[in-house]
Amino acid sequence: MLHKNIDNIELSYLTIEDYQELKEATEASYSGMENSYWPKSAIQRLIDIFPDGQVVIKIDGVIAGCALSIVVDYSQFDDDHTYADIITKSSFKNHNNKGDVLYGIEVFIKPSFRGLRLGRRLYDYRKELCESLNLKGIVFGGRMPNYHKVQDQYTPKEYIDCVKRKELNDPVLNFQISNDFHPVRVIKGYLIGDTDSADYAVLMEWDNIYYSKPTKSPSTVKTIVRLGLIQWQMRPYDGLEQLMQQVEYFIDSVSGYRCDFAVFPEFFNAPLMAEFNHLKESEAIRELAKFTDEIKKRMSEFSISYNINIISGSMPELVGDTLYNVGYLCRRDGSIERYEKIHVTPDEAKVWGMQRGSELKTFDTDCGKIGILICYDSEFPELSRLLADEGMDILFVPFLTDTQNGYSRVRLCSQARAVENECYVAISGSVGNLPNVENMDIQYAQSAVFTPCDFAFPSNGIKAEATTNTEMILVADVDISLLRELHSFGAVKNLKDRRKDVYDVIRIKK
Repeated sequence: MLHKNIDNIELSYLTIEDYQELKEATEASYSGMENSYWPKSAIQRLIDIFPDGQVVIKIDGVIAGCALSIVVDYSQFDDDHTYADIITKSSFKNHNNKGDVLYGIEVFIKPSFRGLRLGRRLYDYRKELCESLNLKGIVFGGRMPNYHKVQDQYTPKEYIDCVKRKELNDPVLNFQISNDFHPVRVIKGYLIGDTDSADYAVLMEWDNIYYSKPTKSPSTVKTIVRLGLIQWQMRPYDGLEQLMQQVEYFIDSVSGYRCDFAVFPEFFNAPLMAEFNHLKESEAIRELAKFTDEIKKRMSEFSISYNINIISGSMPELVGDTLYNVGYLCRRDGSIERYEKIHVTPDEAKVWGMQRGSELKTFDTDCGKIGILICYDSEFPELSRLLADEGMDILFVPFLTDTQNGYSRVRLCSQARAVENECYVAISGSVGNLPNVENMDIQYAQSAVFTPCDFAFPSNGIKAEATTNTEMILVADVDISLLRELHSFGAVKNLKDRRKDVYDVIRIKK
């Protein structure tokens, strides 16, 4: 069940002050199992020896889940080791900062918070931790809680094979496999007292493909940001629910590739205006604006559920009687920020009565500082220059263009913004036709990610681009650390070499 009223979701390090709440959450998660919680001394020991490995997820300040782990020299354990061998009477003396494997010793989500994909968020954190520490992989003993129901019919190996083929359901094993962990072997007596698993466990592994034999202390700073651009197909939809099903499909898809951002185009919800095509265009767009609050709310829920930051493209919004073109940044921690189109096109003003916005700002995210300009705004270099002055690393441009010449204006200007501001620029647009929506007949787009033009980047400044006029997603990684090098060591230094003694760009405060 999806929780509707979440204000904040946060992944944080476990502290000893969390202990009492952690104990209660553990007992709630393992109801029916005696002494399921860790003693306070064990938690203190874990925090002392490996604080980065002990994390909790808090929803509105309440612990919703937990993941505990240590680092081990995996060559010290044989194939049939047990859980007791790993934790050594809760002393964790096997923890070794110079080890090569991250060993998971606990993960749970409280029953009242299940359904939000929080478990995947914990597993993603472990993967990122494993990569940042340059470890070979992650290992843990996985339960098979449904095995006791069929143990007279299947051996453990047969049971695992049936689960992998989707012939049997095991919620724990299914979840682990869906998160890229693979079964290695079955261990008898791994966790004493686990009757649901008939005292069996599956040794699960995840391999770090980025592992290399360490030659220096590995960096713990994440610099690679993965972008997921949705090149949206304009087509008729049977109401808001059907449109949001397509929205969720794309969010699920880019989230499956562990993207940090999902980016939708400008006015992607325009197909909903077909219901109002009998009205004047200026009235139909105001009817479309009535969907904006619900779309914003649903996208925020998706950002939490799929653990991804969502840039909602843009939508019409009525503030009193004034119509604006706006969008929302829905962060995966549950927070929401609004942005608006500063320059409306002549057609937007003449046909719809759209008014110009005035708010311009950068946004802090868990992947750095970003800026968002809607379509026509990308053609005004002053805006992105102000954002660059605030430290913007990535500029997102949701757009809507009907013809190739309109698209070329957005594309060429966006490429210029990447060069002059030494940043990445990602543009996302719509394709297809809407024969039953006035003023939205045809669309032309080729979504793309642009870079500065220097030796560390593609020589043509194009990191990735979609197929023209085809519905698809475009996934691309951008390396923020390359921007830092460019700022100081680039062949040219567009930011540093500006002649502020001759000219400047000034924001007018209202």
